[in-house]
Amino acid sequence: MTTNPATAEHHQDEARAPGKPMPVLPDAQTVTSVRHYSDRLFSFRVTRPQSLRFRSGEFVMIGLMGENGKPLLRAYSIASPAWDEELEFYSIKVQDGPLTSKLQHVQPGDQIILRPKPVGTLVHDALLPGKRLWLFSTGTGFAPFASLLRDPETFEKFDEIIVTHTCRDVDELTYSRELVESIKSDEMLEELLGVEALGKLRYYPTTTREQSGTMGRITTRIEDGSLFSDLGVPALNPEEDRAMVCGSLAFNLDIKALLEQAGLREGANSDPAEFVVEKAFVG
Repeated sequence: MTTNPATAEHHQDEARAPGKPMPVLPDAQTVTSVRHYSDRLFSFRVTRPQSLRFRSGEFVMIGLMGENGKPLLRAYSIASPAWDEELEFYSIKVQDGPLTSKLQHVQPGDQIILRPKPVGTLVHDALLPGKRLWLFSTGTGFAPFASLLRDPETFEKFDEIIVTHTCRDVDELTYSRELVESIKSDEMLEELLGVEALGKLRYYPTTTREQSGTMGRITTRIEDGSLFSDLGVPALNPEEDRAMVCGSLAFNLDIKALLEQAGLREGANSDPAEFVVEKAFVG
C-alpha cells in the first residue's frame, strides 16, 4: 500500500508495535486511479468485486478504517454504469470530515472498504414510463446520474433526457461537463444506440456564486419558467415528465415540493410513480 498523509500516522503506530500483524481491511478493494478537480472535489476508481451486481443509480457503503480500529463508512452513489469493470465515485473534500479528510488523500494502490450491498431509489424501476426524464442535481449529487447517463436503458426508455447540475463555482461543474461531452462522443454508445439516441441528452449547468453562462438556483429557474423557456420544453407535467433528484437535503425538499406542485407523485421501487429522491445523499 502506498503511504500517504491520510495513513502516515497509522503506519507510525504500527511501527511502534513490532510483531503486530498489519490489519487486513474487510471487503477491501484497491484504488486504481484518482483525479482532483478542485480543492473541494475529486473522483476515484476502484476494483469491482466479482460478485457485485447493481442497478445504475444505486449506492454502496464505502470507507476506511477509523482510528478506533472500526470501519468508518458512508453512503456513496456509484458513478460508473452497471456494465463497467471498475467502480467510480465522486466525492467532496471536507477538511475536518471524519471520512473525507482521509479519503481525499488515497492514491492508486491504496485500499478502501466497500460493502457490496447496493441499494437506492434513483433507478428506472421506481419510475413509470414517460417521455422526458429530468435529472436534478447539486454538487456531488451528480454522481448517480453519471451512472444512469452511461446506461443504454436510460436512452431506450425516454425521448429526452435533461440533466441539470447546480454548483457555486464553474470549476465544480468540470466533472459533469466532461462526462456529458464524453457520452456524446462515445463510439460504443453511438454504435449501440445510434447518433440520434445520444442527441436526446441535454445538459443545463448553473452556478450560484461565480459568473457563468447561466446563473441562479435551479429551483428559481423552475419557478420563474426560465428553465423551460431556455430549453424550449413545456413546464413540468405528470403525463410526460419523470424526474430524479439528488443534492443537499434542502435542495431535495425544494425540488420535491415543486414537482408535487406540478402534479407529479413520488415513487419507489415497490410503487413506481413520476419522480424519486435519493434520501441517503445529504451533502
